Amino acid sequence: MQIGIIGAGAVGAATAFALMMKGIARKITLVDANEKKALAEAEDIAHAAPFADANKVKAGHYEDLQNCSIIVVTAGANQKAGETRTDLLERNVKIFSEIIPQAVHYAPNAIFIIATNPVDVMTYVAIKLSGLPNEHIIGSGTVLDTARFRTDLGYYLGVSPKSIHANVLGEHGDSEVICWSNGDAGTLPLSILAEKNGCNLSDEVKSKIEDDVRNAAYRIIEGKGATCYGIAGAITRICQSIAANEYAILTVSAYHQEVAKVRDVCLSLPTVIGKRGIHRILQPELSATENDLLNQSAAKIKELMQQADQML
Repeated sequence: MQIGIIGAGAVGAATAFALMMKGIARKITLVDANEKKALAEAEDIAHAAPFADANKVKAGHYEDLQNCSIIVVTAGANQKAGETRTDLLERNVKIFSEIIPQAVHYAPNAIFIIATNPVDVMTYVAIKLSGLPNEHIIGSGTVLDTARFRTDLGYYLGVSPKSIHANVLGEHGDSEVICWSNGDAGTLPLSILAEKNGCNLSDEVKSKIEDDVRNAAYRIIEGKGATCYGIAGAITRICQSIAANEYAILTVSAYHQEVAKVRDVCLSLPTVIGKRGIHRILQPELSATENDLLNQSAAKIKELMQQADQML
């Protein structure tokens, strides 16, 4: 499989490295407006190939994306300290207006994975600009937020985060919905597992975990300027599901005709991912409070999507 990555910044480079080390792609092509940057990143990453699988990492141009099965889009303006993801919208819509048509021209059959923020709105923008079927445009969504949630829960409960089934839905952003009502591990609801392990999932503990998950990106950006490794892991996991036709359930962002009474919106729900991209979307069982929060999240994204429409 060949995978193209548009954007050789921190996220694009980390994703290329992760894909190579996992051996998911036989060839990875980095495309960036800064050709010197793309060449340097590709060469540096390629030097790790002898320690991983036999694959090739190269810098290229849009025409070099012709045989790619997956196109990952990480290009966009960087999120600055103190800046919300939604502040990025106008700048990134303009960037996508240049990127997406060119990429689709050379790789019309590829599955596109969008990681540029605000990712739910940019997923919608990619759908509008590409003219591709909705199931071929996948936003990284809350795959990373879900991983952050499971990591914090795993550390607190004393079990592997990979053994925890608990999700973050809605927006990849401040209105994301952290779902406690249906989380479990080893068939046990989280609250019961906590009791058995001598922990207490009190409201105070839940609030601390929610704050940690929701504000993780802001803390990381304040400390080092950008997030890259977590999102690279999330993108790589999506690519792996497509490449292996896994039918894995991931909380990616996708187009929905209606969610929580909000029509025509892109956000994250549990979604079955395979070689055709989005195979089907699952409707989660949520508490009344979580449903209300999902409605608020959907409404917020819808408002931003309407703003993006005016920019296109």
